[in-house]
Formats: sequence, C-alpha cells, structure tokens
Amino acid sequence: MESLIFEKTQPGRRGYTLPALDVPSIDPAQVLPRESLRQSPPALPEMSELDVVRHYTRLSQLNFSIDTHFYPLGSCTMKYNPKVCEQVAGFTGFKALHPLQPASTVQGFLQVYYELERSLSEICGMAEFSLQPSAGAHGELAGLLIARAYHKYKGSARKTVIVPDSAHGTNPASAMIAGYQVKSVKSDNQGRVDLQALEAALDRDTAVFMLTNPNTLGLFETQIKDIAKRVHDAGALLYLDGANMNALVGLIRPGDLGFDIMHLNLHKTFSTPHGGGGPAAGPVGVTQALTPFLPVPRVRKTEQGYSLEESAPLSIGKMRTFNGNSLILLRAHTYLRCLGREGVRKVSEAAILNANYLRAKLKDRYQLAIDDLCMHECVVTAAKQKPKGVRTLDIAKRLLDYGFHPPTIYFPLIVDEAMMIEPTETESKQTLDGFIDAMNQIAQEAEQNPDLLRTAPHSTPVRRLDEVTAARQPNLRWKAVPVHSSCSKRIPK
Repeated sequence: MESLIFEKTQPGRRGYTLPALDVPSIDPAQVLPRESLRQSPPALPEMSELDVVRHYTRLSQLNFSIDTHFYPLGSCTMKYNPKVCEQVAGFTGFKALHPLQPASTVQGFLQVYYELERSLSEICGMAEFSLQPSAGAHGELAGLLIARAYHKYKGSARKTVIVPDSAHGTNPASAMIAGYQVKSVKSDNQGRVDLQALEAALDRDTAVFMLTNPNTLGLFETQIKDIAKRVHDAGALLYLDGANMNALVGLIRPGDLGFDIMHLNLHKTFSTPHGGGGPAAGPVGVTQALTPFLPVPRVRKTEQGYSLEESAPLSIGKMRTFNGNSLILLRAHTYLRCLGREGVRKVSEAAILNANYLRAKLKDRYQLAIDDLCMHECVVTAAKQKPKGVRTLDIAKRLLDYGFHPPTIYFPLIVDEAMMIEPTETESKQTLDGFIDAMNQIAQEAEQNPDLLRTAPHSTPVRRLDEVTAARQPNLRWKAVPVHSSCSKRIPK
C-alpha cells in the first residue's frame, strides 16, 4: 500500500532551491492584514522532485482510467477521448486567451463557438443551441427556465413537470430548482412510458414532460410520436434529456420526433474528458419558437466577423460567467470535424451493435431487465445469483479483480439488482469478449463459491469498504508527522 506523502517527508529535503534575493525584502505585515498571516510555516511535506514524481506516478497506476481499463458505465458513456482533441485544446492560440479580451481579438474562438452551435443544431434538429451551460444538469435547468419564460410570455402560469419513473435523478431535481412541482409516471411492462399513465397526468398545469430517449433501460420509446402529440395537445413542451444521444447521433434527430427543448452532455456523446468533477458542458437546444428565450451572450455572425450579443429582451439571462467551458467545447468541435457526417452515424451504429452483442452474450447467465433489442446500453440483473446470496454489488466488486471497472449498478431504480452496461462505440470485440468471459466466470463463481464474491475485491489496494459508514462517518483521524523543525502540525492519516 502506498504511504501518504506526509508520511514520506524528510526534514530538510527540497525539490528545488531559489537564488538569493537580489531586491529589497518587504515585511508581509506591511501589505497584508496581520490576521491573514501565518504564525508558523505550513506543514508541507519535504521531498525531492524525484520522490514527488514517483509518488504520484505510483498513485496514478493504482487508479482505473479510460486510458488503462474498460469502463462499461451505463448512461455515463466513459468513452475514449481522442488525443487529437487534447492536442488542439493545447494550442497556445486557444489556451492562452483571456475571457475579457475584446471580441475582435478572439475571432477564431468565436468561429469555433458558432460552428459548433450550428453542428449541434443540425445533428439534433433544433433551431439554435446555447453552449453556455456548464454540465448536463445545468443544461436541464437552463431548458426548464426557458420553458418557464415561454409559458409566462404566453400568459400561462403552469406549475408541474412530469418525469418517468425511470428518469435520471437530475430531472426532478432540476424541475424543483426551476420552481416546478414534479409528477412521476410509471413505465409499462415493456420498459417504456405507460401512455395511459401519461394521459392521466397531463393537464392544463403541465409545463414540461421530461423524457430520456433511449430511456435508462436502453430502450427506444417506440410511441414517441404519440407521446409528443399528447404533450403538445395539453399545451406543454416536450424535453429531451440528451444523456443517451450516443445512440441517436446521425440516425435520428430529436427535433424531428417532436422535442421542443433538449440538452446534450458533450462528455458523454462528443468525447470530451469525463469525471473528476469537471469541467463539463451541457449545451441546450430549442426549436424556433423558443429561441428568443435562450441565455446570453449569443455568438452572432455578421459581414464584419463574429460578435457577442450580450442582451435580448426575452432571454432568461446568463447561466454563468462568460460563455461556457471553452476548451471542452473546442474538444467537441474537433471531434465532430474529425468524424464528419458519416463518421458520427457510424459511432451510433457501433455503440448499438456493441451493446446488443453484450446483451446476447450475457443473457444466459444473467437475467435481462427487458428481453428486447436495446440501443447503446443494456440492463441485466443479479436475479439468478440472488438465491445464492450474491448481489449486484458483489458482482461489481469482483469485476475489479478481473481488471474491469464495474458498470453502473442499482440504476434504473425500477429494476431490482440492476447492472446498466454501456460498452460505447470505442471498444473492440476483443475487449468486449474479455468482459463477457469475466462476467460469465463470476456467474460460475456465484454458483460454486459465493463467499468469494461477497468478500471481493481481493487484489485491489483497498479491500471492500462499508459504503454507508464510509459516506456517513469518513475516516478523518489525524496523525502527527515530523515537519519543519520550527513547526509540528497534525495532518490527516
């Protein structure tokens, strides 16, 4: 087990040295408030540069990452981020810009914004997109605020948002933050929206029906045209949670299906970095009738070049400072330009093929949530293993011993012991076969030696933790460590 860097400290060891000061020194108390000054040096570890590099390199080698392992996370699409996107994002002309520069000095970046907006609009069948939202949930909030502004403009003070029982948790959360009440409608026995339940929920108070399509079971809503008609007949708007657009790009445009508002997760569908808390991007797109309500600033193309429209009379205003996470947007634009129109279609086709390959190969050993062709992800369960005392969590932990990151587990909530598996389009048949072999071997272990799974993982640096205790009572014990001779602090163990 790798020790903490604080435990490796050696008093007097340095990573670098500075030359002697050749200008007059200043007493910090002369320029800073006295209450802000330290009374003693910070308790920082003392190590050489090589020690530090080796320490963090070893830690990185203990991690699962998309560069080293297969990530079959359902609905999260932990896909490969092409290095060419990183190279472009690293160009000095892009990364060295300042957000307060005049528009005349950032024409290239404004062109990227404009072209990306147009690409996303074409792909999704929307009139216009705003790139401002910082993440998927932020895009949801922006979309719902647009809906609220639209209904207010039309003189209709609608109060409720409807979500399916299989919805992502951010859907009802975003609706509540936007000031709406939330209604839930159940799924039918085929895993799709129950039309009768939806019809009963729709009324003159309904502002929006939020739908993920394909849904969180990986199934396409085959009655989407009927759903759209019923929502629109009630005077409401149809919202697409674009988390699963990975299955539709180049095949179907949500705007053509009747959706009025949607957001995209660029880190899910257009291959920008994912995880670690961000940054992300959640562009929101709308049909023509809703374009006046999009957030500002908006990129405009004129004969003189590109400019930023800072205000609009019906806009919901700014969703954040400046105009989005620029280098994330640049990566997505690079990805689309590399693939082209035919390339993005092949992405979706490969994602669907890979998911159905896994579904077909796993269905003998694992129970399918819905025995039907899926889109980009499939949901299996541990129903066959549960009588042996083996649960989905045990299977997920055991996968770590086989060198695979676990899939999303216990979601969607409507499926008992769910495992949501999404292979994405970027994984080879050899990788998928290795995952299938591991899953089948685990199923055999569940029959012959269930205790092996209940105590997994066995090969990771940290063995199984009590998740509830770890979340509610994190280990924040302190341990004294030698530091500077003038200061001894207590630091986390």
